[in-house]
Amino acid sequence: MSQAVARAGEGPGSAADAAVLALPHTDWLYHHLRVTGGHADVAAFRAAAAGAGVIPWAYDLGPTTEDWFHRLAAPPAPQRRSLSLEGCRILAGQLRDAAEARQRRVAERAATSRACPLDLHRLLPVPDRLLKLGPEQPETLAWLWAHWGTTQALRGVVELQVPGRGKPRPPDPGLVWLGFWSADWTPWPAILALRARWPGLSIDVRPLYDDP
Repeated sequence: MSQAVARAGEGPGSAADAAVLALPHTDWLYHHLRVTGGHADVAAFRAAAAGAGVIPWAYDLGPTTEDWFHRLAAPPAPQRRSLSLEGCRILAGQLRDAAEARQRRVAERAATSRACPLDLHRLLPVPDRLLKLGPEQPETLAWLWAHWGTTQALRGVVELQVPGRGKPRPPDPGLVWLGFWSADWTPWPAILALRARWPGLSIDVRPLYDDP
């Protein structure tokens, strides 16, 4: 059993919350989220939660470009450098250009897309100063851990169909039932913030340790 799975049942406020949990190899945990309540409140939750499902990072890639250059110019043994130093510099610049283009595409998508039914950045936005700082900085990770309870955007968020007798039931305007994957931990701080924001709703999350 992984460290994240072993601790996931502890919930917020436990001793495990003292430090950021961001495993070197992300342990993606599958969850179900059920939101029930009055039709107007559920509709408001749906509208507020829908987004692109991405974090629009906008940090300076200059230091990263230098790191790429040095890795290309001096690869770890037993590898040998296959490019000239000028070639390493050119390739590092091309990688930077591609990464910057991706940042722009993600930012455009974050501003317009509502394809993801549970977007933590829409509900609890990462501050601009941290978007410019980058996803791997300790201050950024500490903020994500404190406010979301996970250090990456949720993945694979889908709306689940409520089964009926032999066939799915029609949509229930008083219910949101979602499946999603969360990095390393159940996003307890985010769930608590949503409960406080919508006190008229019942918001329940359940990690599933077996395959969904």
